[in-house]
Amino acid sequence: MTLFDGLRASIEDLLNGRTPSGDRGAQIHLMKQALVQARLAVEDLQGGVSATRVRLESERTELATVRRRRELAAAISDEETVKVAERFEAQHTERVTVLENKLAAQQAEIELAERELAEMTAQLRAAAAGVGDGPAARPPSDAELGLSDDEALGSQINALRRAAERAAHERTADDRLAELKKRMGLE
Repeated sequence: MTLFDGLRASIEDLLNGRTPSGDRGAQIHLMKQALVQARLAVEDLQGGVSATRVRLESERTELATVRRRRELAAAISDEETVKVAERFEAQHTERVTVLENKLAAQQAEIELAERELAEMTAQLRAAAAGVGDGPAARPPSDAELGLSDDEALGSQINALRRAAERAAHERTADDRLAELKKRMGLE
């Protein structure tokens, strides 16, 4: 099941005439709202990719530090420190691998969601072109569908985006603080 199955089903019902003609306008309005939510979901996925990239870069930095410490300890024949460093190196290597896999999966999910979103937008345009007394000469634009150039909707989307970005920054800061406390032995 994909992120947009419900919206896709509604659009297909409308395009295939499975929606009563009196309900088409209301159905299109609901689909517009769902499409806006789908766009926000794609933005959330993009935020997740950004957060994963930050965590991955942090882990790579930690891995480089541990490797440098292991090499320094080996140079002075400090076997105990070498063993500890090797254990931490293995942990950070595993985390880097997991985060790289996670990032690849998130990027693939975004690509899929963006393709589905573009397809559904085109389908909604086609459905909206069929609404009314006669066939439309051209599919309506995003603005005509109410998908852009709506100041109230735009400000709501921007507020949601800012809140999501703020939450992502707070999670990143919390993760960094927890890591710092862990390194300092406070946890």
